[in-house]
Amino acid sequence: MSDDRGWKRFPLRVYSKGDEPDPRFSLANERTFLAWTRTALALFATGVALEALAVPINPVLRLVAASLFVGLGLLATAQAWFGWARTEQSLRQGRALPGPMTGPVLSIGIAIGVVLIGAGLLW
Repeated sequence: MSDDRGWKRFPLRVYSKGDEPDPRFSLANERTFLAWTRTALALFATGVALEALAVPINPVLRLVAASLFVGLGLLATAQAWFGWARTEQSLRQGRALPGPMTGPVLSIGIAIGVVLIGAGLLW
């Protein structure tokens, strides 16, 4: 699809099929994308802070926890993009909305990271 100026909308694989949904739904989908992006930034910041600051944690557990949080940040970034695309496609094609692909993995990963930090403080 293109607008009046002949520009193609990106990504074409999302916008090339189906009908335009109510703009409120697309804007809500965009807000969810931005929320996942903020979550990813917070996870990246946690991982970097664990390594950059003089946190009194066992060095091995600190490195593992920092790496875990950075990895979870990457996963949240993927969830933001692919979740947005899947939801927009569902809206355009009148299908049921998909659930988050990575929500449970992120929750478990964050819990493991917190446990690692707690264990690192004790050892």
